[in-house]
Amino acid sequence: MFEYKSEILITTIKWVNDSANEADVARLDELINKRTQEGWEFVTYSYMANGLTAHIRSAILITFRKEK
Repeated sequence: MFEYKSEILITTIKWVNDSANEADVARLDELINKRTQEGWEFVTYSYMANGLTAHIRSAILITFRKEK
């Protein structure tokens, strides 16, 4: 049986057409690495676009799991 944990990572800009911000990617890597060191396994993510322009922030929903 698994326990699940989901977190939201707010991006600094809306990611469109491969325009991901390097700082956002670094923060995403940092979060994934931190959780895996705590025993969580990365399961999936979902990009949640927000707004109509490339300058509005969006978010990434990230889900981890570990055995109970």
